Amino acid sequence: MSPTLSALAALLIGVAVVVLLLVVWDLPAFVGLVISAFVVGVVNAALLPDIAFGSIPGDVATAFGNNMAGIGIPILMAAIIGKSMTESGAANRVVRSFQSVVSDKNADFALWGSSTILAIPVFFDNVFYLMAPLARSMRARIGDNYALYIAVVGGGGTAAHAFVPPTPGPLAVAQELGQGTSILGTTIVIGLAVAIPSALIAGVAYGRFINTRIDIPLRESMGTTAEDLEEQAKKSTESLPGFFESLLPILVAVAFIAAGTFVTTFKDIYPSLAAVQPFTNFIGDANFALTVAAMVAALTYLRMDDFPRQVWQDELTEALQNGGNIAAITAAGGAFGAMLAASGIGMVIADALSGVGIGLLVTAWLIAAIVRIAQGSATVAMITTGGIMAPLVPELTVHPAYLVMAIGAGGITTSWYNDSGFWIVKEIGGLTQMETLKTWTAVTSILSVAALIIVIVYSTLLPLA
Repeated sequence: MSPTLSALAALLIGVAVVVLLLVVWDLPAFVGLVISAFVVGVVNAALLPDIAFGSIPGDVATAFGNNMAGIGIPILMAAIIGKSMTESGAANRVVRSFQSVVSDKNADFALWGSSTILAIPVFFDNVFYLMAPLARSMRARIGDNYALYIAVVGGGGTAAHAFVPPTPGPLAVAQELGQGTSILGTTIVIGLAVAIPSALIAGVAYGRFINTRIDIPLRESMGTTAEDLEEQAKKSTESLPGFFESLLPILVAVAFIAAGTFVTTFKDIYPSLAAVQPFTNFIGDANFALTVAAMVAALTYLRMDDFPRQVWQDELTEALQNGGNIAAITAAGGAFGAMLAASGIGMVIADALSGVGIGLLVTAWLIAAIVRIAQGSATVAMITTGGIMAPLVPELTVHPAYLVMAIGAGGITTSWYNDSGFWIVKEIGGLTQMETLKTWTAVTSILSVAALIIVIVYSTLLPLA
């Protein structure tokens, strides 16, 4: 069989198995991805003479371990940051600070800004858990605009989650595509430059458009009423941590990583920086930077709740358990992507698309979009595509961070029934399925296309290669 046909066979069988295991049979994502990796490996061994059948289990385990080495500690620490900021009131304090500078007429900008900032260190699920009650209470106080509030919270949180490390998807893809060179700092800068305008288009602009066409009533959701949420929103600001303390975990992580990137980037221009490079490389490593940020957030959590150390420890352990599941799924997705990459599918698809004038950025977007729509998880789609595209990085004529953005844009498209995020938005927001499709699903689709266009424009005007 030709390399093209064998690669396509591995892709089609792999995607079919993922859909069967994760969508039809509802297996846990980790189990389904590992089995799918084994299946793709077996297909590769059957069709490609240079892959030994007996080595497939070890190859899958090696790929899993390599991915876990890159993202394990950062994801676990991000879980502690998210838990601590939410439970201590720090996240709520950040949200209120945004609300205090805008009028009710522009409350959507407060929600958009808050969800964008919070989604950098906090997983999107937790962001929506925090922001949905605020959006609901704002709807109860103002009397309308709920579709708009859902759109801006979804758009802001999803954009930051997809494009700005240390969230799992872009963090893991940046590690994969860096190929031994740290591109994390550049990825953060470009990620913000992509996330902000794309979220304004998909969240604010589309949100205001759809808000004039549907009126979503406020319903009881998860055992809470609008009256309950209004009472929570009235909690004294004095009972929350200060704004600087609330933001400190984010500031620490960004400052440490930025320091490492700055010295690495400019040491050739300013040779004196070489003396501090070992130190900045240490603190700028995501494993260390996020560990410090997690401890800062956790200490605020301990101070604000004032409970026994054992309870505090139990709460952090629970956060680590949740983070461990995410890290395992992410690494398993990387192993699945590595098995697909071993088939040569990335080169096959890239060659086919380049023949009709489509470049690597659009190729990456298409692959990520296909995987995302097929199995539902944005993170898995991004990690899988990162594994496929990694061998093609040397062919890029632009900075690899743009490829990270293109993969992220494809990975977030069209959240629908097979995505857990769809059901979180529906149930926590108190929406019907059709309302969720018109707001959340439409926002993710528009966000994906808008971000791709922005990435293409940026990479054309400022390739950074």
